[in-house]
Amino acid sequence: MSQKNETKILALALLLTVGIVCGGFWWFTNNSGVKIGNTGNQGAVSNPSLQDRISFGEKSLTPGDVSPVKQEGVQAIAAKSYDKAIANFTAALKLNPNDPETLIFLNNARIGSSKSYTIVASVPFGTDPNASLEVLRGIAQAQNQVNRSGGVKGVPLKVGIASDDDNPEIAKQIASSLVSNSEVLGVVGPITSDSTLAAGTIYTSGQLVAISPTSTSVKISNFSRYVFRTVPSDFMAARSLANYMARTLQKKNAVVFFNSQSNYSQSLKSEFVSSVSLEGGQVSSEFDLSKADFSAAKSLEQATKQGAEVLMLAANTETLDKALQVIQINQKRLTLLGGDDVYTVKTLEIGREQAVGMVLAVPWHIDGDRQSDFRQKSRQLWGGDVSWRTALSYDATVALIAALERNPTRFGVQEALTSSDFSATGASGTIRFLASGDRNAPVQLVKIVPGSRSRTGYDFEPVR
Repeated sequence: MSQKNETKILALALLLTVGIVCGGFWWFTNNSGVKIGNTGNQGAVSNPSLQDRISFGEKSLTPGDVSPVKQEGVQAIAAKSYDKAIANFTAALKLNPNDPETLIFLNNARIGSSKSYTIVASVPFGTDPNASLEVLRGIAQAQNQVNRSGGVKGVPLKVGIASDDDNPEIAKQIASSLVSNSEVLGVVGPITSDSTLAAGTIYTSGQLVAISPTSTSVKISNFSRYVFRTVPSDFMAARSLANYMARTLQKKNAVVFFNSQSNYSQSLKSEFVSSVSLEGGQVSSEFDLSKADFSAAKSLEQATKQGAEVLMLAANTETLDKALQVIQINQKRLTLLGGDDVYTVKTLEIGREQAVGMVLAVPWHIDGDRQSDFRQKSRQLWGGDVSWRTALSYDATVALIAALERNPTRFGVQEALTSSDFSATGASGTIRFLASGDRNAPVQLVKIVPGSRSRTGYDFEPVR
Protein backbone atom coordinates (compact mmCIF):
# COMPACT_ATOMS: atom_id res chain seq x y z
CA MET A 1 0.00 0.00 0.00
CA SER A 2 1.35 3.43 -0.89
CA GLN A 3 2.17 5.99 1.77
CA LYS A 4 -0.47 8.26 0.22
CA ASN A 5 -3.23 5.64 0.58
CA GLU A 6 -2.14 4.81 4.12
CA THR A 7 -2.39 8.49 5.03
CA LYS A 8 -5.90 8.70 3.59
CA ILE A 9 -7.08 5.68 5.56
CA LEU A 10 -5.56 6.92 8.81
CA ALA A 11 -7.14 10.34 8.23
CA LEU A 12 -10.52 8.67 7.76
CA ALA A 13 -10.05 6.72 10.98
CA LEU A 14 -9.11 9.92 12.77
CA LEU A 15 -12.21 11.69 11.47
CA LEU A 16 -14.37 8.81 12.65
CA THR A 17 -12.73 8.94 16.06
CA VAL A 18 -13.35 12.68 16.33
CA GLY A 19 -16.93 12.08 15.30
CA ILE A 20 -17.39 9.61 18.13
CA VAL A 21 -15.92 11.92 20.72
CA CYS A 22 -17.85 14.96 19.55
CA GLY A 23 -21.12 13.13 19.07
CA GLY A 24 -21.11 11.60 22.52
CA PHE A 25 -22.74 8.18 22.79
CA TRP A 26 -25.35 8.57 25.52
CA TRP A 27 -27.02 5.33 24.59
CA PHE A 28 -23.83 3.31 24.94
CA THR A 29 -22.78 4.76 28.25
CA ASN A 30 -26.25 4.22 29.62
CA ASN A 31 -27.47 1.05 27.94
CA SER A 32 -24.88 -0.86 25.98
CA GLY A 33 -22.94 -3.74 27.41
CA VAL A 34 -20.03 -3.02 25.07
CA LYS A 35 -17.12 -1.09 26.53
CA ILE A 36 -16.47 2.32 25.02
CA GLY A 37 -13.17 3.71 23.97
CA ASN A 38 -9.56 3.31 24.90
CA THR A 39 -9.27 5.07 28.24
CA GLY A 40 -6.79 2.84 29.98
CA ASN A 41 -3.39 4.26 30.83
CA GLN A 42 -1.43 2.21 33.26
CA GLY A 43 1.25 4.84 33.55
CA ALA A 44 -1.15 7.55 34.66
CA VAL A 45 -1.29 8.06 38.40
CA SER A 46 -4.09 10.25 39.71
CA ASN A 47 -3.65 12.56 42.66
CA PRO A 48 -6.35 11.34 45.08
CA SER A 49 -5.10 10.09 48.43
CA LEU A 50 -5.71 6.48 49.34
CA GLN A 51 -8.55 7.52 51.62
CA ASP A 52 -10.24 9.30 48.70
CA ARG A 53 -9.98 6.18 46.56
CA ILE A 54 -12.25 3.98 48.70
CA SER A 55 -15.95 4.60 49.28
CA PHE A 56 -18.94 2.84 50.81
CA GLY A 57 -21.23 5.69 49.77
CA GLU A 58 -19.76 8.73 51.51
CA LYS A 59 -18.22 9.96 48.23
CA SER A 60 -18.82 9.28 44.55
CA LEU A 61 -15.91 7.86 42.59
CA THR A 62 -17.61 7.93 39.17
CA PRO A 63 -15.82 10.49 36.95
CA GLY A 64 -17.82 13.41 35.61
CA ASP A 65 -20.70 15.38 36.98
CA VAL A 66 -22.77 13.93 39.80
CA SER A 67 -26.47 14.80 39.86
CA PRO A 68 -27.50 17.08 42.74
CA VAL A 69 -29.82 14.44 44.21
CA LYS A 70 -27.07 11.80 44.14
CA GLN A 71 -24.68 14.27 45.76
CA GLU A 72 -27.24 14.86 48.51
CA GLY A 73 -27.39 11.11 49.04
CA VAL A 74 -23.61 10.93 49.33
CA GLN A 75 -23.62 13.72 51.90
CA ALA A 76 -26.46 12.06 53.80
CA ILE A 77 -24.75 8.68 54.02
CA ALA A 78 -21.54 10.41 55.15
CA ALA A 79 -23.58 12.07 57.92
CA LYS A 80 -25.17 8.70 58.76
CA SER A 81 -28.60 10.10 57.83
CA TYR A 82 -29.53 6.81 56.24
CA ASP A 83 -33.26 7.46 55.65
CA LYS A 84 -32.43 10.64 53.76
CA ALA A 85 -29.70 8.82 51.82
CA ILE A 86 -32.17 6.09 50.84
CA ALA A 87 -34.63 8.70 49.53
CA ASN A 88 -31.92 10.57 47.62
CA PHE A 89 -30.36 7.49 46.02
CA THR A 90 -33.80 6.15 45.09
CA ALA A 91 -34.55 9.44 43.34
CA ALA A 92 -31.11 9.43 41.66
CA LEU A 93 -31.74 5.95 40.27
CA LYS A 94 -34.97 7.13 38.68
CA LEU A 95 -32.96 9.80 36.86
CA ASN A 96 -30.23 7.35 35.84
CA PRO A 97 -31.28 3.72 36.39
CA ASN A 98 -28.11 2.52 34.67
CA ASP A 99 -25.74 3.80 37.40
CA PRO A 100 -24.38 0.85 39.41
CA GLU A 101 -22.57 3.05 41.93
CA THR A 102 -25.88 4.60 42.99
CA LEU A 103 -27.51 1.17 43.37
CA ILE A 104 -24.59 -0.03 45.52
CA PHE A 105 -24.78 3.10 47.70
CA LEU A 106 -28.55 2.67 48.03
CA ASN A 107 -28.15 -0.89 49.29
CA ASN A 108 -25.42 0.24 51.68
CA ALA A 109 -27.69 3.02 52.99
CA ARG A 110 -30.45 0.48 53.59
CA ILE A 111 -28.02 -1.46 55.79
CA GLY A 112 -27.11 1.67 57.74
CA SER A 113 -25.24 0.73 60.92
CA SER A 114 -26.71 -2.80 61.10
CA LYS A 115 -24.55 -5.90 61.00
CA SER A 116 -23.34 -6.76 57.50
CA TYR A 117 -20.73 -8.73 55.59
CA THR A 118 -18.38 -6.54 53.56
CA ILE A 119 -16.69 -7.01 50.20
CA VAL A 120 -14.91 -4.40 48.07
CA ALA A 121 -14.61 -3.91 44.30
CA SER A 122 -11.24 -2.77 42.94
CA VAL A 123 -11.77 -1.02 39.58
CA PRO A 124 -9.87 1.52 37.44
CA PHE A 125 -12.36 4.40 37.61
CA GLY A 126 -9.71 7.03 36.91
CA THR A 127 -8.40 5.47 33.71
CA ASP A 128 -11.14 3.19 32.38
CA PRO A 129 -14.51 4.35 33.73
CA ASN A 130 -16.55 2.42 31.18
CA ALA A 131 -15.03 -0.96 32.05
CA SER A 132 -15.37 -0.04 35.73
CA LEU A 133 -19.09 0.62 35.33
CA GLU A 134 -19.53 -2.66 33.46
CA VAL A 135 -17.88 -4.53 36.34
CA LEU A 136 -19.84 -2.64 38.99
CA ARG A 137 -23.13 -3.49 37.28
CA GLY A 138 -22.48 -7.17 37.89
CA ILE A 139 -21.51 -6.59 41.52
CA ALA A 140 -24.46 -4.26 42.14
CA GLN A 141 -26.90 -6.75 40.62
CA ALA A 142 -25.64 -9.58 42.83
CA GLN A 143 -25.71 -7.39 45.96
CA ASN A 144 -29.21 -6.13 45.19
CA GLN A 145 -30.41 -9.67 44.53
CA VAL A 146 -29.05 -11.22 47.74
CA ASN A 147 -30.14 -8.33 49.97
CA ARG A 148 -33.67 -8.26 48.55
CA SER A 149 -33.95 -11.98 49.28
CA GLY A 150 -32.92 -11.61 52.94
CA GLY A 151 -29.13 -11.36 52.78
CA VAL A 152 -26.45 -13.96 53.47
CA LYS A 153 -28.34 -16.15 55.92
CA GLY A 154 -30.12 -13.05 57.20
CA VAL A 155 -27.10 -10.72 57.10
CA PRO A 156 -27.00 -8.10 54.31
CA LEU A 157 -24.04 -7.64 52.00
CA LYS A 158 -22.24 -4.28 52.02
CA VAL A 159 -20.09 -3.33 49.02
CA GLY A 160 -17.22 -0.85 48.95
CA ILE A 161 -15.65 0.57 45.80
CA ALA A 162 -11.93 1.24 45.39
CA SER A 163 -10.45 3.14 42.44
CA ASP A 164 -7.08 1.63 41.51
CA ASP A 165 -6.56 3.43 38.16
CA ASP A 166 -5.23 0.13 36.71
CA ASN A 167 -1.91 1.08 38.28
CA PRO A 168 -0.13 -1.87 39.93
CA GLU A 169 1.39 0.29 42.68
CA ILE A 170 -1.94 1.90 43.56
CA ALA A 171 -3.63 -1.51 43.43
CA LYS A 172 -1.06 -2.75 45.96
CA GLN A 173 -1.71 0.23 48.26
CA ILE A 174 -5.44 -0.41 48.09
CA ALA A 175 -4.83 -4.08 48.82
CA SER A 176 -2.81 -3.18 51.91
CA SER A 177 -5.59 -0.90 53.11
CA LEU A 178 -8.26 -3.57 52.59
CA VAL A 179 -6.15 -6.26 54.26
CA SER A 180 -5.81 -4.03 57.34
CA ASN A 181 -9.60 -3.56 57.50
CA SER A 182 -10.81 -6.68 59.29
CA GLU A 183 -14.40 -6.08 58.16
CA VAL A 184 -13.48 -6.76 54.53
CA LEU A 185 -14.05 -10.46 53.81
CA GLY A 186 -13.41 -10.55 50.08
CA VAL A 187 -12.46 -8.50 47.02
CA VAL A 188 -13.79 -8.48 43.47
CA GLY A 189 -10.90 -7.38 41.24
CA PRO A 190 -8.55 -5.99 40.19
CA ILE A 191 -9.77 -6.22 36.62
CA THR A 192 -6.48 -6.34 34.68
CA SER A 193 -3.79 -8.98 34.83
CA ASP A 194 -0.94 -6.60 35.70
CA SER A 195 -2.81 -5.12 38.67
CA THR A 196 -4.09 -8.52 39.78
CA LEU A 197 -0.58 -9.98 39.85
CA ALA A 198 0.78 -6.94 41.73
CA ALA A 199 -2.00 -6.68 44.31
CA GLY A 200 -2.30 -10.45 44.59
CA THR A 201 0.94 -10.64 46.55
CA ILE A 202 -0.58 -8.34 49.20
CA TYR A 203 -3.89 -10.20 49.33
CA THR A 204 -1.99 -13.45 49.74
CA SER A 205 0.15 -12.20 52.62
CA GLY A 206 -2.97 -10.75 54.26
CA GLN A 207 -4.95 -13.96 53.62
CA LEU A 208 -7.78 -12.03 51.95
CA VAL A 209 -9.47 -13.62 48.93
CA ALA A 210 -9.53 -11.64 45.67
CA ILE A 211 -11.56 -12.86 42.70
CA SER A 212 -10.80 -11.14 39.41
CA PRO A 213 -13.66 -11.20 36.92
CA THR A 214 -11.61 -10.17 33.90
CA SER A 215 -7.86 -10.92 34.35
CA THR A 216 -6.92 -13.64 31.86
CA SER A 217 -3.09 -13.92 31.92
CA VAL A 218 -1.84 -17.49 32.30
CA LYS A 219 0.56 -16.19 34.99
CA ILE A 220 -2.41 -16.01 37.38
CA SER A 221 -2.90 -19.78 37.26
CA ASN A 222 -1.43 -21.29 40.46
CA PHE A 223 -0.31 -17.79 41.46
CA SER A 224 -1.87 -17.93 44.93
CA ARG A 225 -4.40 -19.86 46.98
CA TYR A 226 -6.08 -16.51 47.68
CA VAL A 227 -6.35 -15.27 44.08
CA PHE A 228 -9.17 -16.64 41.93
CA ARG A 229 -10.91 -15.63 38.73
CA THR A 230 -14.26 -16.24 37.11
CA VAL A 231 -12.96 -15.59 33.60
CA PRO A 232 -11.27 -18.38 31.58
CA SER A 233 -7.54 -17.94 31.08
CA ASP A 234 -5.88 -16.90 27.82
CA PHE A 235 -5.08 -20.57 27.24
CA MET A 236 -8.78 -21.24 26.63
CA ALA A 237 -9.26 -18.19 24.37
CA ALA A 238 -6.14 -18.99 22.34
CA ARG A 239 -7.15 -22.62 21.88
CA SER A 240 -10.60 -21.61 20.65
CA LEU A 241 -9.20 -19.09 18.16
CA ALA A 242 -6.53 -21.47 16.87
CA ASN A 243 -9.10 -24.23 16.52
CA TYR A 244 -11.41 -21.90 14.58
CA MET A 245 -8.53 -20.82 12.35
CA ALA A 246 -7.44 -24.36 11.51
CA ARG A 247 -10.75 -26.21 11.32
CA THR A 248 -13.34 -23.65 10.27
CA LEU A 249 -11.23 -21.22 8.24
CA GLN A 250 -8.92 -24.00 7.00
CA LYS A 251 -5.94 -21.64 7.25
CA LYS A 252 -2.43 -22.36 8.53
CA ASN A 253 -0.36 -19.14 8.57
CA ALA A 254 -1.03 -16.25 10.95
CA VAL A 255 0.44 -12.90 11.97
CA VAL A 256 -0.02 -11.60 15.53
CA PHE A 257 -0.13 -7.99 16.75
CA PHE A 258 0.40 -7.55 20.51
CA ASN A 259 1.67 -5.22 23.25
CA SER A 260 4.91 -6.39 24.87
CA GLN A 261 4.22 -4.07 27.85
CA SER A 262 1.00 -5.87 28.84
CA ASN A 263 0.83 -9.15 30.76
CA TYR A 264 -2.53 -9.94 29.18
CA SER A 265 -1.39 -9.19 25.64
CA GLN A 266 1.86 -11.15 26.03
CA SER A 267 -0.04 -14.06 27.52
CA LEU A 268 -2.67 -14.24 24.78
CA LYS A 269 -0.04 -13.91 22.06
CA SER A 270 2.16 -16.67 23.47
CA GLU A 271 -0.77 -19.04 24.01
CA PHE A 272 -2.05 -18.40 20.48
CA VAL A 273 1.38 -19.13 18.97
CA SER A 274 1.53 -22.44 20.85
CA SER A 275 -2.06 -23.34 20.00
CA VAL A 276 -1.61 -22.65 16.28
CA SER A 277 1.46 -24.89 16.32
CA LEU A 278 -0.53 -27.67 17.97
CA GLU A 279 -3.10 -27.34 15.16
CA GLY A 280 -0.35 -27.85 12.58
CA GLY A 281 -0.04 -24.18 11.60
CA GLN A 282 2.47 -21.43 12.24
CA VAL A 283 2.68 -17.78 13.30
CA SER A 284 5.12 -16.40 10.75
CA SER A 285 5.25 -12.83 12.09
CA GLU A 286 4.83 -11.02 15.41
CA PHE A 287 4.52 -7.23 15.65
CA ASP A 288 4.73 -5.15 18.83
CA LEU A 289 2.07 -2.42 18.84
CA SER A 290 3.84 -0.61 21.71
CA LYS A 291 6.94 0.25 19.69
CA ALA A 292 7.35 3.93 18.91
CA ASP A 293 8.21 3.20 15.26
CA PHE A 294 5.32 0.77 14.71
CA SER A 295 3.84 1.05 11.22
CA ALA A 296 0.61 -0.78 10.39
CA ALA A 297 1.26 -0.63 6.64
CA LYS A 298 4.86 -1.88 6.81
CA SER A 299 3.92 -4.65 9.23
CA LEU A 300 1.09 -5.89 7.00
CA GLU A 301 3.31 -5.73 3.93
CA GLN A 302 5.93 -7.86 5.68
CA ALA A 303 3.33 -10.33 6.97
CA THR A 304 1.81 -10.74 3.51
CA LYS A 305 5.23 -11.44 2.00
CA GLN A 306 5.67 -14.20 4.60
CA GLY A 307 2.45 -15.86 3.53
CA ALA A 308 0.14 -14.81 6.39
CA GLU A 309 -3.53 -15.65 5.79
CA VAL A 310 -4.91 -14.68 9.22
CA LEU A 311 -4.40 -11.51 11.26
CA MET A 312 -4.70 -12.00 15.03
CA LEU A 313 -5.08 -8.90 17.25
CA ALA A 314 -3.92 -9.61 20.81
CA ALA A 315 -4.10 -5.89 21.59
CA ASN A 316 -4.95 -4.57 25.04
CA THR A 317 -6.96 -1.43 25.79
CA GLU A 318 -3.91 0.85 25.57
CA THR A 319 -3.02 -0.32 22.05
CA LEU A 320 -6.56 -0.57 20.66
CA ASP A 321 -6.16 2.54 18.49
CA LYS A 322 -3.15 1.03 16.73
CA ALA A 323 -5.01 -2.25 16.32
CA LEU A 324 -7.86 -0.36 14.64
CA GLN A 325 -5.34 1.19 12.25
CA VAL A 326 -4.28 -2.33 11.33
CA ILE A 327 -7.91 -3.28 10.62
CA GLN A 328 -8.36 -0.23 8.38
CA ILE A 329 -5.19 -0.76 6.40
CA ASN A 330 -5.78 -4.51 6.09
CA GLN A 331 -8.85 -3.75 3.92
CA LYS A 332 -10.23 -7.28 4.61
CA ARG A 333 -7.27 -8.92 2.85
CA LEU A 334 -6.31 -11.12 5.82
CA THR A 335 -8.99 -12.84 7.91
CA LEU A 336 -9.33 -11.13 11.31
CA LEU A 337 -9.25 -12.72 14.78
CA GLY A 338 -8.99 -10.99 18.17
CA GLY A 339 -8.96 -11.19 21.95
CA ASP A 340 -11.56 -9.89 24.40
CA ASP A 341 -10.03 -6.41 24.81
CA VAL A 342 -11.00 -5.72 21.19
CA TYR A 343 -14.64 -6.26 22.20
CA THR A 344 -15.58 -2.58 22.36
CA VAL A 345 -18.01 -0.26 20.61
CA LYS A 346 -15.00 1.64 19.29
CA THR A 347 -14.05 -1.43 17.25
CA LEU A 348 -17.53 -1.46 15.71
CA GLU A 349 -17.56 2.27 14.99
CA ILE A 350 -14.01 2.67 13.65
CA GLY A 351 -13.64 -0.78 12.10
CA ARG A 352 -17.07 -0.66 10.43
CA GLU A 353 -17.16 -2.59 7.14
CA GLN A 354 -13.44 -3.40 7.38
CA ALA A 355 -14.08 -5.30 10.63
CA VAL A 356 -17.07 -7.32 9.41
CA GLY A 357 -16.38 -11.03 9.77
CA MET A 358 -13.79 -10.56 12.52
CA VAL A 359 -14.05 -13.30 15.16
CA LEU A 360 -13.23 -12.58 18.82
CA ALA A 361 -12.89 -14.94 21.78
CA VAL A 362 -14.84 -13.61 24.78
CA PRO A 363 -15.89 -15.35 28.01
CA TRP A 364 -19.63 -14.76 27.57
CA HIS A 365 -22.25 -13.18 25.33
CA ILE A 366 -25.79 -12.26 26.34
CA ASP A 367 -27.24 -14.28 23.46
CA GLY A 368 -24.88 -17.22 23.94
CA ASP A 369 -27.10 -18.94 26.52
CA ARG A 370 -30.76 -18.16 25.95
CA GLN A 371 -31.83 -20.39 28.85
CA SER A 372 -30.13 -18.29 31.54
CA ASP A 373 -32.49 -16.07 33.56
CA PHE A 374 -29.59 -13.63 34.00
CA ARG A 375 -30.31 -12.29 30.48
CA GLN A 376 -33.80 -11.16 31.40
CA LYS A 377 -32.96 -9.95 34.91
CA SER A 378 -29.98 -7.88 33.81
CA ARG A 379 -31.90 -6.29 30.95
CA GLN A 380 -34.74 -5.45 33.29
CA LEU A 381 -32.41 -3.94 35.90
CA TRP A 382 -30.11 -1.96 33.60
CA GLY A 383 -32.40 -1.21 30.67
CA GLY A 384 -30.18 -2.81 28.02
CA ASP A 385 -27.74 -5.57 27.18
CA VAL A 386 -24.79 -6.11 29.49
CA SER A 387 -21.31 -7.26 28.54
CA TRP A 388 -19.22 -10.25 29.52
CA ARG A 389 -17.48 -8.05 32.09
CA THR A 390 -20.79 -7.53 33.89
CA ALA A 391 -21.67 -11.23 33.76
CA LEU A 392 -18.30 -12.39 35.09
CA SER A 393 -18.33 -9.73 37.85
CA TYR A 394 -21.78 -10.95 38.85
CA ASP A 395 -20.32 -14.46 39.01
CA ALA A 396 -17.37 -13.33 41.17
CA THR A 397 -19.78 -11.69 43.63
CA VAL A 398 -22.11 -14.72 43.63
CA ALA A 399 -19.09 -16.93 44.42
CA LEU A 400 -18.15 -14.74 47.40
CA ILE A 401 -21.76 -14.78 48.62
CA ALA A 402 -21.87 -18.58 48.40
CA ALA A 403 -18.58 -18.81 50.31
CA LEU A 404 -19.86 -16.40 53.00
CA GLU A 405 -22.93 -18.59 53.44
CA ARG A 406 -20.62 -21.45 54.40
CA ASN A 407 -18.36 -19.52 56.76
CA PRO A 408 -18.40 -15.69 56.93
CA THR A 409 -14.73 -15.25 57.80
CA ARG A 410 -11.66 -14.65 55.65
CA PHE A 411 -10.43 -18.16 56.37
CA GLY A 412 -13.89 -19.56 55.71
CA VAL A 413 -14.22 -17.83 52.34
CA GLN A 414 -10.86 -19.17 51.14
CA GLU A 415 -11.61 -22.66 52.47
CA ALA A 416 -15.03 -22.71 50.76
CA LEU A 417 -13.72 -21.61 47.35
CA THR A 418 -10.97 -24.24 47.38
CA SER A 419 -13.29 -27.02 48.54
CA SER A 420 -13.90 -29.79 46.01
CA ASP A 421 -17.65 -29.62 46.61
CA PHE A 422 -17.98 -25.85 46.13
CA SER A 423 -20.32 -24.66 43.41
CA ALA A 424 -22.61 -21.71 42.73
CA THR A 425 -24.89 -20.77 39.86
CA GLY A 426 -23.82 -17.63 38.00
CA ALA A 427 -24.69 -15.73 34.85
CA SER A 428 -22.46 -17.97 32.77
CA GLY A 429 -23.39 -21.29 34.34
CA THR A 430 -21.95 -23.23 37.24
CA ILE A 431 -19.08 -21.61 39.12
CA ARG A 432 -16.35 -23.99 40.29
CA PHE A 433 -12.68 -23.32 40.82
CA LEU A 434 -9.76 -25.57 40.00
CA ALA A 435 -6.88 -25.95 42.44
CA SER A 436 -5.04 -23.38 40.28
CA GLY A 437 -7.66 -20.73 41.14
CA ASP A 438 -8.93 -20.86 37.57
CA ARG A 439 -12.50 -21.44 36.55
CA ASN A 440 -12.99 -24.40 34.26
CA ALA A 441 -15.24 -22.76 31.69
CA PRO A 442 -15.37 -22.44 27.90
CA VAL A 443 -15.13 -19.22 25.91
CA GLN A 444 -17.63 -17.85 23.41
CA LEU A 445 -16.60 -16.93 19.88
CA VAL A 446 -18.41 -13.87 18.51
CA LYS A 447 -18.37 -12.37 15.02
CA ILE A 448 -18.79 -8.77 13.88
CA VAL A 449 -21.80 -8.52 11.58
CA PRO A 450 -23.99 -5.73 10.19
CA GLY A 451 -26.77 -5.01 12.68
CA SER A 452 -28.81 -2.38 14.50
CA ARG A 453 -28.73 -3.41 18.16
CA SER A 454 -25.58 -1.48 19.09
CA ARG A 455 -26.72 1.56 17.06
CA THR A 456 -23.41 1.68 15.22
CA GLY A 457 -24.64 -0.28 12.21
CA TYR A 458 -22.65 -3.30 13.40
CA ASP A 459 -22.98 -5.86 16.20
CA PHE A 460 -21.16 -8.69 17.93
CA GLU A 461 -23.11 -11.92 17.50
CA PRO A 462 -22.33 -15.43 18.82
CA VAL A 463 -20.74 -17.85 16.39
CA ARG A 464 -23.12 -20.81 16.38
